[in-house]
Amino acid sequence: MQAGHVLMTNDEAKALGDISQANEKLMSRLIAATKNPPLVGDLVEGVVLAASRGKVYIDLPPFGTGIIYGREYINARDVIKKINPGDTIAAKIVDFDNPDGYIELSLKEARQAIIWGEAETAIREKKIFELPVKEANKGGLILEWQGIAGFLPASQLKPEHYPRVPDGDKDKIFEELRKLIGEKLSVSIISVIPKEGKLILSEKSTTEKEREKIIGKYAVGDELPGEVTGVVDFGVFAKLEEGLEGLVHISEIDWALVEDPRKLYKIGDKARVKIIEIKDNKISLSIKELKVNPWIEAGTKYKKDDVVKGVVIKFNKHGALASIEEGVSGLVHISDFGGEEKLRRNLELGKTYAFKITLFDAKEQKMAFSFVGEKK
Repeated sequence: MQAGHVLMTNDEAKALGDISQANEKLMSRLIAATKNPPLVGDLVEGVVLAASRGKVYIDLPPFGTGIIYGREYINARDVIKKINPGDTIAAKIVDFDNPDGYIELSLKEARQAIIWGEAETAIREKKIFELPVKEANKGGLILEWQGIAGFLPASQLKPEHYPRVPDGDKDKIFEELRKLIGEKLSVSIISVIPKEGKLILSEKSTTEKEREKIIGKYAVGDELPGEVTGVVDFGVFAKLEEGLEGLVHISEIDWALVEDPRKLYKIGDKARVKIIEIKDNKISLSIKELKVNPWIEAGTKYKKDDVVKGVVIKFNKHGALASIEEGVSGLVHISDFGGEEKLRRNLELGKTYAFKITLFDAKEQKMAFSFVGEKK
């Protein structure tokens, strides 16, 4: 008999084999039933075993015991104050190499991970939130959601909140956006980038589909009652119905020259409008299209080479604009005087002079003059 070997009968050997097979099957079942071990960064749930002296112990079977301590304890102390032994909490694994064999956890990071998960769910489910505006910058607004600062770009604001500033002056845009601080807006989350801590919000998207449906009811040429919702340098905004407004550009307010829309309209005024364009989910309106076009009658009264009397109503870099009737005006070109200084020496704003019509096109609403009087 060789050392290390034990002689067994056939029956004993068979019995040992059966036991070995049974053990293998049992181990297979245990391995199959055991969860994959978590990794750093994973969220785990466990029952609080104890919380004292700057440490919280959490049971994480079958992997061991988790611990929240040090900086992670300080970062989450407001939450820890409300924790009691027996509570089930979620935490994020930050380290496995604890010298005492514990799994190091973070409550704060777990909370952040859960929030980002909720944000992604909110995007899928298109949830709407009522959030207060905390700050403003030249690009948009800052709102707070679940303790995270979310950015609402100005381009994602509803029409009634969009800063209507001519020439895109960033300082003026900022001034308008600051007026919204403290107001609550209905917004949805449209983008999240957890690694960069970015949460992008939209007020516009909450009504975009409804807006498309509403716009679908209208067509170019429709004449409608409108209510003035905004007056700016470049025109007037008019509400057609709840959730839908259009712009009446300054050139579409009246056939006569309009220098300042504020002198004609104020917020709340009623104005009948005509839809002249629907493009990119925006509606362009006209007020003057519903008034008698003075050029139609002018076409029956005037022609090229006629000498007429006109009132100087405006100077520009090309010359002087003179009106012969309400809404019918033409340009006296600066070249007719040889320079701006001589033009202004001979013509005064608001005064009437004799002009000869050198170009007249009533259909295109174009007219040009030459000065008939004696030049100074």
